[in-house]
Amino acid sequence: MTVAAAEATLSDFPFHIHWDVFGIAVGLLFGFWYAVRRIAPHQAPPTEPVVTTGQVVSFHLGLVFFVVVRSWPFHDIGEQSLFTFHMIEHLVLALVVPPLLLRGTPWWLMRMLVLPVLPVVRVLTKPWVALVLFNVTLAVIHIPHVVELMLTNEVAHLWLHLAFIVTATLMWWPVIGPIPEIPKLAPFPAMGYVFLQSLVPTVPASFLTFSDVPLYRVYEDLPRLWGVDVLTDQLIAGLIMKIGGGFLLWGVITVIFFTWALEEERAAEVSYPRVGPSTP
Repeated sequence: MTVAAAEATLSDFPFHIHWDVFGIAVGLLFGFWYAVRRIAPHQAPPTEPVVTTGQVVSFHLGLVFFVVVRSWPFHDIGEQSLFTFHMIEHLVLALVVPPLLLRGTPWWLMRMLVLPVLPVVRVLTKPWVALVLFNVTLAVIHIPHVVELMLTNEVAHLWLHLAFIVTATLMWWPVIGPIPEIPKLAPFPAMGYVFLQSLVPTVPASFLTFSDVPLYRVYEDLPRLWGVDVLTDQLIAGLIMKIGGGFLLWGVITVIFFTWALEEERAAEVSYPRVGPSTP
């Protein structure tokens, strides 16, 4: 019988700054604005806006979400108490941060960044390749021994999360298609692609949801924030992975569908303009 771990409160997680996380965020932010102000005159097409308001908002939101889930107290709780917070961190790093950063990066800047390795990126962003790479990484970081490694080795934790974000970015690339050399999927295949992605995480989520024993033993000895026991924590994490992840992905499918329908309607109006009643 496992001895119940001590109950914890938020005061057990004292404030501290994750300098590595802030360093990455500040570096990306500086690089973004340096490119927009200094590099754009030489690289951006003169007939297009250097960057749109929507791109600025999207890029900054991506950085905000990244900092929030990788900093105090969110990251600390997920690493030192509740697996639920670790799971939310994974969902945000995979399904929120990459698409926001991809959509927020002007195409001319993204093209400049990937041009030296364009042949490699072209292969890695093929839908089936990207889908397999991401979901293999997703499976690996949820193996019990790997979870234990992440909780006991901060360097390994950072590098595994970096691999997770990179493969998630590759997974989102066929849907967003940020550069002309590697265009995004047409709407119907894109919806099918995202639908497939929504099915895969249900497998590990089912193990978490229906298991009657703790899958991650490392969490058994950690202080339990708000008194949430290990099995309840595991159940909530599984539901978040299945329902929360599915909600995000089906939201994307919905946006693709209605955007497609709106574009088709506009194209039809251009091809067959409505003719109003003639005036006498």
